[in-house]
Amino acid sequence: MDGRPWMMHVRTHTQELVRAECWRWASKGVNVKYEVRDSRRGYKAGALRDGMKRAYVRGCDVVAIFDADFQPDPDFLRRTVPFLLHNPDLALVQARWNFVNADECLMTRMQEISLDYHFTVEQEVGSSTYAFFGFNGTAGVWRISALNEAGGWKDRTTVEDMDLAVRASLKGWKFVFLGDLMVKNELPSTLKAYRYQQHRWSCGPANLFRKMLMEIVRNKKVTLWKKIHVIYNFFLVRKIIAHIVTFVFYCIVIPATVLVPEVEIPKWGSVYIPTIISLLNAVGTPRSVHLIVFWILFENVMSLHRTKATFIGLLEAGRVNEWVVTEKLGDALRMKMPAKACKKPRIKIGDRLHILELGVAAYLFFCGCYDIAFGNNHYYIFLFLQSIAFFIVGIGYVGTFVPHS
Repeated sequence: MDGRPWMMHVRTHTQELVRAECWRWASKGVNVKYEVRDSRRGYKAGALRDGMKRAYVRGCDVVAIFDADFQPDPDFLRRTVPFLLHNPDLALVQARWNFVNADECLMTRMQEISLDYHFTVEQEVGSSTYAFFGFNGTAGVWRISALNEAGGWKDRTTVEDMDLAVRASLKGWKFVFLGDLMVKNELPSTLKAYRYQQHRWSCGPANLFRKMLMEIVRNKKVTLWKKIHVIYNFFLVRKIIAHIVTFVFYCIVIPATVLVPEVEIPKWGSVYIPTIISLLNAVGTPRSVHLIVFWILFENVMSLHRTKATFIGLLEAGRVNEWVVTEKLGDALRMKMPAKACKKPRIKIGDRLHILELGVAAYLFFCGCYDIAFGNNHYYIFLFLQSIAFFIVGIGYVGTFVPHS
């Protein structure tokens, strides 16, 4: 990266290749530190916490954080660090993600729509209105003094990035999001990897909300409106209610009205408002507007998985602290893989079947058949399409066949 002399600190379990690469850069005079932890205690939060305890960190004012698949441009530090230098009340500068494999398969296109909306709307609005948003865990630069004042990295949940951001915000620190600074990275291209990621992203925030609710309420350093924003808008609406309402409304209530004709949902509630919301979600990815129907069906299916994870987080059930690293192939590895390896991966049937999704698929299919035979709601087209989507995910077909370019 460009800029004044800097230090790279690599913490990884992929030893031989990274060690050789670090030695190559060290031979050129770059200050590189390569370390491997003895244990994975605390997972990512534990690794970051251990790294911040090293002696060489004492002379640093800021720390830039990247996951292994992120590829920042050489001018990344030049475009982020000045914000921290000239704004003493600023704790975090967050860059936007740019997906190098968005066109790999239909599932990655669906992810691109959701994440582009997240960055274009949620992060931009949070930055411009409340100077607060959730740290994305990577492609960001933290002021070390703010990080330490907030209590450092904690491994009490699977969203250590969001945990730190909320605690720093409650200390009065501000954040800024740079929507024009994009860092290349990769989306998970298999359903198994994506489900693990979504479990962590849904369970973690719900569990963090449970742990921090009273801490937010009792805080004296931020305004009442900011507390309301964090509790209601940031946590309740976006991290908890959205998942539950999506699944219950689209996959339970609407099909149930076919079986119970006395219960009728107004057209504005069942068609118009959901259509407007769906179109607004596509504003961040104009090139994928034609895929919005597929996105709706896919998001409804994933809402079941996210709802289950949300309740696990709220109730602190068995898998609340489950951490599985999101599997990503990497461009170099993908190009080297033989074509036949990409065409037919070896996945056991038991690993691919998702019983809950198959159960919902059967329920929706039954409701669709009932609507054709006895109903007058004409929901059967939606019910059959949604049933097919649940069935496809239920048998693990999504993301199984990855095209080889």
